[in-house]
Amino acid sequence: MAYKNTEKAKNEAVEWALTHGMALKQTDDSARHPAFTLTPTVIESARFERLKSSVHLLGKLVHAVSQDHAFLVEAISPITAGNVFFKALLRMAENIHSHAENSRVENSGVNGQTCLPLLIMRSDFMDDATLGPKLIEFNGIAAGMGPFGQRIHELHRYLCTQWPSPYAEWSGSEVGEPIPNSALNGLAEGIAASTWKIKHEFSDAGAPTFLMVVQDREDNVYDQHLLEHALQAKGIRTVRRTFRELYDGLSTGDNRRLMLEGIGSIDCVYLRAGYQFSDYVAHDIVDKACCEALAQTRVMIEKHRVAVNATVSQQLATSKRLQMLLSSAPAESLTRFGLTESEAQEVKYLLGDMIAVDEQSAEWIKQRPLDEWVLKNQGEGGGHCVFGENIHTKLTALDPNEYEAWSLMRRLHPLPRSQAAYVVRKGEIYVIDDLISEIGLFTVHIDGEPALDSGGYAGYLIRSKSSQVTEGGVHSGMGALDSLAYKG
Repeated sequence: MAYKNTEKAKNEAVEWALTHGMALKQTDDSARHPAFTLTPTVIESARFERLKSSVHLLGKLVHAVSQDHAFLVEAISPITAGNVFFKALLRMAENIHSHAENSRVENSGVNGQTCLPLLIMRSDFMDDATLGPKLIEFNGIAAGMGPFGQRIHELHRYLCTQWPSPYAEWSGSEVGEPIPNSALNGLAEGIAASTWKIKHEFSDAGAPTFLMVVQDREDNVYDQHLLEHALQAKGIRTVRRTFRELYDGLSTGDNRRLMLEGIGSIDCVYLRAGYQFSDYVAHDIVDKACCEALAQTRVMIEKHRVAVNATVSQQLATSKRLQMLLSSAPAESLTRFGLTESEAQEVKYLLGDMIAVDEQSAEWIKQRPLDEWVLKNQGEGGGHCVFGENIHTKLTALDPNEYEAWSLMRRLHPLPRSQAAYVVRKGEIYVIDDLISEIGLFTVHIDGEPALDSGGYAGYLIRSKSSQVTEGGVHSGMGALDSLAYKG
């Protein structure tokens, strides 16, 4: 790096990140920037435009699956013997479904309706060198970092304008026109639409209220606050609570209105918690079994007329189990979920290969190349995948009743950047020669309908890492925030 002001440009990039809320909490009074690249990753225009134009179909599919209770029960029941968390989720879903059925019979609440399903989903892809972009996983609960996705795009544009010489040196000849990213604005627009819809149904006084359910002492709070600030700018009041804080604070108002002590009526509930057992633990509640009390708090929310993301059924519909079943099903079978034949074919193009685990899997995997498959369980976030030689070891250690809770996914191998990439981590520049990227596309649907004029697409999130690293999360792995540009 010959340009003499390279260090200064990097320092200003760090300061820009912190100034604009692209930060992770360290202590109660300090923060640090997340790792980020100094230039975008490139993608062929045709590949990105196909993803952008078709990803809304995944939201359409997942919504329909989440509304088919009998299908969900049939799909999830086999994994409950080996996964106590999904056993609890399915029990919650059955409780909520029974209540909804009774409400329809009794015509109670507002027009006999229960909660309004708001599906905010991030579909994560890798652009395989041979196969093209293929789905890694659905993220239907706590699908975060959309605001950071927009911020890193804006940071790259800032560097291009303010520091053109070092930016050109970092970029090389490959980077073309940056691909716009309004993920923060898109998510806020979709959430606001559902929040105002509920508010207008009740026609009560005051501003609508958005409730974000969060984890206690979480460090990934600035991304969440950026979303809150965008909602506040649209005239929406925002409130943050943990499940424990909601346990004895929620109540029922007229016409199944959800009420929060000290706040009043709630119009939209957005879960950034609830995808792991620890979110439901409250050792100070002694009248019920651990986790049961807070699980019932979540169930209570869905028994009211309020917009909810993610519903329990949405969480089940975006599980690895459902992804495996949908991926392995023939295209024509997907038409039962409201897709046309052409839409089903496009969805099949996006879905990667996944197969079920059984008693033959351990022996079968021994005959396969080490880098051909990944073993996955039902966990959300990092740390739930098994690679290479460890796959056979794990498969031989599984109890038969755990087989259904695991699946094998064909491992994707995207081409790394054609030249060295520059990543800033803890204020220092690191050069990575084999940077690969994961492409997350956000969609927003309200009761199955696209919430945005764009057809449901709401922006993107790029996380990049060395191809030698298996854990690529920005928050808990070795990934870095990144943006996209068309290939020059």
